[in-house]
Amino acid sequence: MTAFIGRYREHYRANFALALPVILSHAGQMVVGLADNLMVGQLGATHLAAVALANNIFVVGMMFGIGLITAVTPLAGKAFGGGDRLTAVSWLKQAAYIHPSIALLQTALMAAVGLAMPYMGQPEEVVQVAFPYYMVLVGTLLPMNFFFIYKQYAEGLGNTRIAMLITLGSNVINIVLNYILIYGKAGFPAMGIMGAGYATLISRIFMPLAFTLLFFSLKFFKPERQLWRQTRFHFREAWYMLKIGVPIGGQYIVEMLTFSLGSIMMGWMGERPLAAHQIVMSLVSFTYMVSAGFAAATTVKVSQFRGQKNLLAMKRSAHASLHMVLVFMSLSLTAFLLLRFKIPALFVPDPETVAIAGGLMLVGGLFQLFDGVQVVTLGALRGLEDVKTPMIMLVIAYFPIALPVSYVAGFVLDWGPQGVWMGYMVGLMVVGTQLLLRFRYKVNKMLA
Repeated sequence: MTAFIGRYREHYRANFALALPVILSHAGQMVVGLADNLMVGQLGATHLAAVALANNIFVVGMMFGIGLITAVTPLAGKAFGGGDRLTAVSWLKQAAYIHPSIALLQTALMAAVGLAMPYMGQPEEVVQVAFPYYMVLVGTLLPMNFFFIYKQYAEGLGNTRIAMLITLGSNVINIVLNYILIYGKAGFPAMGIMGAGYATLISRIFMPLAFTLLFFSLKFFKPERQLWRQTRFHFREAWYMLKIGVPIGGQYIVEMLTFSLGSIMMGWMGERPLAAHQIVMSLVSFTYMVSAGFAAATTVKVSQFRGQKNLLAMKRSAHASLHMVLVFMSLSLTAFLLLRFKIPALFVPDPETVAIAGGLMLVGGLFQLFDGVQVVTLGALRGLEDVKTPMIMLVIAYFPIALPVSYVAGFVLDWGPQGVWMGYMVGLMVVGTQLLLRFRYKVNKMLA
């Protein structure tokens, strides 16, 4: 056992150091989301429903855009790992030219989607409040795009701390402005839900401005400033970047759509199952952000070791992330089992809802193990620039397997809410196994 740990010790340390800032950034975003809901909730159920409607539509396009930009990380990471900073800067230039243009197109398309909001079967009073708020959110796409170009590039170079500090600073700005603009403090008029929208817009404009300032002042980015003029925009390279980014964006969409459809099924069962689903899903999302942090770190390390042609270190680095995530998820599973009724009771006083949530905690605790495997292995495969086949694996595992299992177990076999979540577990087990085998195959082929 000592020899085993010694073999991976340096990778445990390096991956954890990279993952921690990403995890803290995710945690900060969750705090902002909670603060948004608490503050807007004081305005009434209609306003809270409007925020939920707008965000549920917006987040789909937002995550696809982030997926497109994520391709910068493995490309820059491979070049940086191979000691070729000029090529890394060239990838940054391709991103800086092409992604803002895509963001403008995406802004127009998502604004058009907003015009269809009255035809989505939602209450008219909710739509009237949600539409202007949604349009402000759409206006945040371009500044977010610039921030993520910087963020993904810096992560490719192995620096996750800069983006974390800016994100946490933006979160503080968002919460403070929420309080001022929603309720009309410090001499400002009370803007209600629109105050929350403007707070989000201002905080997201702050993010690329802060990163631009650091880009032109930090010693860390001095090579980028010196090499920028030696690079050129090349359509072929930009197209290759998109060929990697589009499947990553597709992966995000597939996962989000699957869990959204599961939520719809839960709603068919009634108010209490849906409430229990939302409670346990919020807890699962909290543990997922740890796995997502390690997945981001794995993408960075795999791409860098690949650039160094150090394939053994690349393999061990990915396995080290898997070890740490499985340990964390095992501890999380234990907590879910022991506290499966006590934790939901903190969210809602209704005994029936707590009982349903307790059953979901059992299934959720188990599927986290497979979720950890699939998200970290996805990160490793992104580091290898292998994204198309994993996206197909996700589609197969979720649509023809997970969702039908959810429906059959939940409604045909009458297993209720736990049956719907059984579909999640089966899908994650299938895709986690597929992706792990895919990574082993790719690495062994490279080693051979």
